[in-house]
Amino acid sequence: MDVGVVGAGIVGLATAYELTARGASVTVYERGVPGAGQSGGESRIFRHGHDDARLVAMAVEARAAWRAWSARFGVELVAPYGSLLLGPAAERRGALLRAAGVSVRPVGADDLRVVGTWDGPGLVDEDGGVIRTRAAIAALAGAVGRAVVADEVYAVGLDGSVRAGGVVARHERVVVCAGRGTPVLARGAGLDLPAIEAVHARLTFPVRGEPPARLPCLQHPDGAYGDPLPGNAEFAVGMGDVASPRALAASAERTRAWVARALPGLDPTPVGVRHCWATSLPWGPDGMAVWEAGAVLFVAGGNLFKHAPVLGRAVASAAVGSALRSELRPGEWLGRTSTAAS
Repeated sequence: MDVGVVGAGIVGLATAYELTARGASVTVYERGVPGAGQSGGESRIFRHGHDDARLVAMAVEARAAWRAWSARFGVELVAPYGSLLLGPAAERRGALLRAAGVSVRPVGADDLRVVGTWDGPGLVDEDGGVIRTRAAIAALAGAVGRAVVADEVYAVGLDGSVRAGGVVARHERVVVCAGRGTPVLARGAGLDLPAIEAVHARLTFPVRGEPPARLPCLQHPDGAYGDPLPGNAEFAVGMGDVASPRALAASAERTRAWVARALPGLDPTPVGVRHCWATSLPWGPDGMAVWEAGAVLFVAGGNLFKHAPVLGRAVASAAVGSALRSELRPGEWLGRTSTAAS
């Protein structure tokens, strides 16, 4: 089987890795540096907490797959610091986590190094942690090697054709996982994906005092999230997406002001920033789906990094002839939120 993969972010590389394991001939088209788009940055949160029980089960599967990748590549890809969930979502999602066999516990003082004090509902997802994004991208890119070609794809055809900057190629199957470029390429092939495009700012702040040996990720009910960078001396914080790049400066200032007010464990003067595009689906920020049309599979959704091992396996299997996992079909609304479900 000859498969073209458009996009060398985490999902594209995971798919290419799984395809090569199945003996497929793979070409990965990437216009920039692998992992520098929506997969860029130093870290991502691995968490099991979702409103959709199916996505909780997928996260359990993905956590085991991340361990297998770590053993395969000889590098720790998820630092096992836990993931701290505060606010009403802890009660709602906690029941789903326990039902799925995920280990959770009450919040302790050591978990609140960044937050300070907390007297509301909360829990710690003990098997959550920090994904080392650069290490993951480097390991997968090294594994697929020369399959990655530096070229920009302008159009894909439902017959498996790929029109890139320097080549017109024909593949038996094509997988498109190009972030914000996926809906554009889908429209060119006659398919409208309901993807929502936004832009995002993550600010990095110093952790006060000596870096702790363990620092959990954070999901805060104010709509903020955070995770420690390697070494635990810095902590990245984001507060959601904005519709236009023109709003990034105001968004960054709101984040800085919120950190100064809500996270006493951090010095509120930012020392770094990461801007990136984000795509999501209407049924929730964690929603994901795979559209099949002709010889092409289009992958879209939000917060895909943590599920990449499972997504890559599922999409690769579908590309070489197996049926796509049923929950990944668009009509299944995988990852829907409680509000979307109502």
